[in-house]
Amino acid sequence: MAVALKVLPSIGTQPPEIISLLEVGFTNFPATRFCRDLGFHIDIHQKKKKIKVGLVKAVRKVDETSSLKVINGQPDLDFPYGFSNGNGNGNGTAQRQMSTLEKSTNIVWHECSVNKHDRQQLLQQKGCVIWITGLSGSGKSTLACALSHSLHTRGKLTYVLDGDNVRHGLNKNLSFGAEDRAENIRRVGEVAKLFADAGVICIASLISPYRKDRDACRALLPKGDFIEVFMDVPLQLCESRDPKGLYKLARAGKIKGFTGIDDPYERPLNCEIVLQQKSDTCTSPCEMAETVVSYLEDHGYLQA
Repeated sequence: MAVALKVLPSIGTQPPEIISLLEVGFTNFPATRFCRDLGFHIDIHQKKKKIKVGLVKAVRKVDETSSLKVINGQPDLDFPYGFSNGNGNGNGTAQRQMSTLEKSTNIVWHECSVNKHDRQQLLQQKGCVIWITGLSGSGKSTLACALSHSLHTRGKLTYVLDGDNVRHGLNKNLSFGAEDRAENIRRVGEVAKLFADAGVICIASLISPYRKDRDACRALLPKGDFIEVFMDVPLQLCESRDPKGLYKLARAGKIKGFTGIDDPYERPLNCEIVLQQKSDTCTSPCEMAETVVSYLEDHGYLQA
């Protein structure tokens, strides 16, 4: 889409009619509200199958001191400007919200007219993160799949972020050292946050042995949207299962820094759900999944 922007001097006090973009297929196009707020007229025409939007008239000054930032002789009309309910920063001034985060400089958060509430209404559910943590062999992945299946049969959209699966792609460049394990959890936390913002019930299944890393992921989400599920299974039971043969390799010294053997696992202190298993009483994955589903129902996550 080619966009031509031109601002001319003020020529009157009454804002002209804003032409709707519905006729060219841009429902709720953000420029419509933006230009209305700044008093611009939108001139739309179609040429060679490309839509050109021209701001051809500025009908009022914003205030005596404000002006649009000029870049290379052109007004900078990038989004967003920090509008609050379409009224700017309180005095009508259009301002960019530039940020610096770690190594990222001069970055701007761009809002979209479709927000989390809209997506949740579409899906008829509330986005959240179910974070399943526990020792290797405790049944995290099995529970994640059983839970995803149970919710799917109820017509709810889920996505599972499995610890091993994400290391096949997103985190394939990370080792199992302390720093890389922390980065592994951070990345999964950020991705899970995006799924939740999309209105999806995201199920993250990772050992995530360190409390501070899990708490950091919790802090990424609104209160209540991070549901920590602790698979409370004794080391002896996990080691007897040893589905991947990893405990055997760790005991033989062929794997270093293995959680539960020569690296610690920090139990959650205030998790939402504890699923406890003992050698003589093993709850089925379907039963455990229903426990989590009941929590979601009681807290309103299975409806918009």
